[in-house]
Amino acid sequence: MRVWIVLGVIYGLFFTWYTDLGGKLSDDEIQSYISQLQNNTKQDNLPAEGAERLLTNMTKFMEEDTGKQFLMVNIIDMSENPTFNDGTSSNQSADELMNKYMEHMYPELFKRASHPVYVGNAISNSVDIVGIANAEVWERAVLMRYKSRRAFMEIIANPEILGEHKYKIAAVNKTIAFPAESAIFFGDVRLIFGLILLIIGLLVRSRARKSKIFLN
Repeated sequence: MRVWIVLGVIYGLFFTWYTDLGGKLSDDEIQSYISQLQNNTKQDNLPAEGAERLLTNMTKFMEEDTGKQFLMVNIIDMSENPTFNDGTSSNQSADELMNKYMEHMYPELFKRASHPVYVGNAISNSVDIVGIANAEVWERAVLMRYKSRRAFMEIIANPEILGEHKYKIAAVNKTIAFPAESAIFFGDVRLIFGLILLIIGLLVRSRARKSKIFLN
């Protein structure tokens, strides 16, 4: 019984950390993040059209919050000649620049129980294209799990990310990113971790029973 109590406590602590129990974003939170994004777009010298599109999309994204985890689906074509927004060329490769960007991102992600779920390289050009131009060539696909929309907004609205975001922009030739909530997700770490603890509990119980039989 003690084993199950210990394992139950461990899982409870993990579940509480890995799951956002704060519910949907409040109106005050949404307004706060919008204000931060507005300041960020000004500091980043984002063109007016791009800034307006970002704010519109992010506002809708937050207002439709369900409080659940989601996956950000990223499809990326890396740049062969990385160039910064000011027109200067980089002496580093696209992969090196992206790694530099992710060195900053990973700590922000992990401390919010957010992380990559899948990273893979394309093995051919697109095999099916409907209603989209310039979509034949892609290099990489990434699925990023976010604990919640709140966790996502905490990261992208953080002004400290601005200095590093230029490396991502320079590294990418083109990209598409959209959020998706999973109807079925067998890769959920909560499920996997729960199964691991269950197996550990069963093994410990089995060993304890064998020890009793041996002693008797």
